[in-house]
Amino acid sequence: MTTTPDHLAGDGSAQSAQSDEDDAVRRAAGPGESSRASRHWWDRNADEYQDEHGAFLGDDRFTWCPEGLDEADARLLGDPAALKGLDVLELGAGAAQCSRWLASRGARPVALDISFRQLQHSRRIDLGRGTEPVAVVQADAAVLPFADGSFGLACSAYGAVPFSADTAALMREVHRVLRPGARWVFSVTHPIRWAFPDEPGAEGLTATASYFDRTPYVEQDEQGHATYVEHHRTLGDRVRELTAAGFRLLDLVEPEWPEGLQQEWGGWSPLRGRLIPGTAIFVAQRG
Repeated sequence: MTTTPDHLAGDGSAQSAQSDEDDAVRRAAGPGESSRASRHWWDRNADEYQDEHGAFLGDDRFTWCPEGLDEADARLLGDPAALKGLDVLELGAGAAQCSRWLASRGARPVALDISFRQLQHSRRIDLGRGTEPVAVVQADAAVLPFADGSFGLACSAYGAVPFSADTAALMREVHRVLRPGARWVFSVTHPIRWAFPDEPGAEGLTATASYFDRTPYVEQDEQGHATYVEHHRTLGDRVRELTAAGFRLLDLVEPEWPEGLQQEWGGWSPLRGRLIPGTAIFVAQRG
């Protein structure tokens, strides 16, 4: 799972772990600027991210969100037996923990990430385990370097989607590389979180912004160049993007905060998790 920084690829809500030198603003940010910012941010912060969250993510677990929902239990990708021999594309794979889990079930995953440093961590894990390396590709998820109908499944755990300026185009690209009937399952920060401060305590329970404001969250340097960009879409926006691209929405999962989980992750906490959703998982099928 690559979550947004403090994702769950920063943490996965409207505010990331901002550096002392950068200003946080809400302003327009197009595809090129967003892509460059994401690549450089994750290259700079991949080491710290893997050090901090690697134990939670595991080397070969498929964890959908900070709430700890595992694919082994959720089965959002469909029948586990059907994974054997299936060509799978993971978008925003980070260190390819989810792809490694898929490979252990007999799938043939390809882990794609915009950050070269994140993919280096994938190779580090494989070398340390002495296992067959996961196939990795460095690319922007909105411009996939694959032929039409290359995959029987696509997935993303907090990767790629929140950082893309044109997610309608991203959905069309995923549709293009999938075969008819294939699933596309992805998790993102629940859109309602954009109305609240990204704080794990009581201050994060009072809405201070409009849920309907789609202006991107941008961290920028002294020259005004974006160093981190995250984009907001409402639930309705996501559904319309999926259906316009040719997908059918099968399910929208909003994981509840589990009893006994006390770990905080950026703006995720037991206090907030029991009152407002933190994650939205879209389960769609290609037409």
